[in-house]
Amino acid sequence: MTRRLLPLALAAAIAFPAMAGATDLATPPRIIVSGEGEATVAPDLAILTLSVMREAKTARAALDANNDAMAAVIAAMKSAGIKDRDLQTAGIQINPRYNYTNKPDGSQEAELVAYQVTNTLSVRVRDVDKTGEILDKAVSLGVNQGGGIAFTNDNPAATVTEARKKAVANAVAKAKTLAEAAGVSLGRVLEITDQNIAPTPMPINAKAFDAAAGAAPVQAGENSYNVQVTVTFELK
Repeated sequence: MTRRLLPLALAAAIAFPAMAGATDLATPPRIIVSGEGEATVAPDLAILTLSVMREAKTARAALDANNDAMAAVIAAMKSAGIKDRDLQTAGIQINPRYNYTNKPDGSQEAELVAYQVTNTLSVRVRDVDKTGEILDKAVSLGVNQGGGIAFTNDNPAATVTEARKKAVANAVAKAKTLAEAAGVSLGRVLEITDQNIAPTPMPINAKAFDAAAGAAPVQAGENSYNVQVTVTFELK
């Protein structure tokens, strides 16, 4: 019995690879194209980064001075209508400052002259039209380092959806053009992948507002949301 079954087992083992090869040859031809879509919308949220730096002979004195200045900035933000949830400390740094003197032997002598304390506050402004006014208040009350503005959208989902639809339509148009040129027709969609490209904010230095007599002129412009898709079609 064993000798009779062995030839059958070998025949089955040889048949399976042949069947696998036939399946690979039956894979339908396909075409892969990319598409791009863009949609724009006016920003409805401004994110400010405001820093206060104070310097004193001791770290304690520098921290106290900084605390007083930042407290005034936060109070001004709240009086302008900024809610607690939109105010967030982004970092506090305490750094010594040295004066360096060259010595005759070529070395340097370091003298500790002061301590610098920098407190950075992140502010979300939901009324974009008030951005310039809020910046002016902040600078007047002690914001003297760094600073930046990023205009964004609280919920850009609808705009991204519009961009995504445009990207798919662009991919379909490309695929049709290529298929017609090749003398074939498009079949069903086999796969779609997409990638969102977030808008890049333009930072603005807070020092630019030092000389402003009134509210700083700020232009929010538009945010552009881009989507790239890759679509795989079956070819008939």
